[in-house]
Amino acid sequence: MRFLLIGIVIAVIFWVISIVDCAVQPENRHRGVGKKAWMAIVVLLPVIGGALWFAVGRTSKHAGRAPVAPDDNPEFLSTLGATYDQNERIRRIEEELARLDAEDTEAPTPKPDTKPQADPDLPVDGDDSAPRGSTGATS
Repeated sequence: MRFLLIGIVIAVIFWVISIVDCAVQPENRHRGVGKKAWMAIVVLLPVIGGALWFAVGRTSKHAGRAPVAPDDNPEFLSTLGATYDQNERIRRIEEELARLDAEDTEAPTPKPDTKPQADPDLPVDGDDSAPRGSTGATS
């Protein structure tokens, strides 16, 4: 009699744990049938339903998640086009800014083919001693 009572208490505890575990699992972690169907199985078949839930219905957190190479990962591949588009847009904006800067810095400057005016105080070619305008005679 004592063993029967202990067996019933263990079965009830297992049943409650099975119901709670099935209820708190996210929808994507139920294998086979949906969450509501698993809840019905666990509630209507106390020990057998709980055993089925832990053996068949429940998946681990990492089950079915094999490492995926970047070239096989659709999430990664979808970001490649966006990155290229952003880089292309940045390149076009930089070109436009450089063109606008070039337009702003274009100021009227003397043409390079014109000769600069000679300074009247500088000596003339060949005459180092006397400044311009002087006669060169000493008194």
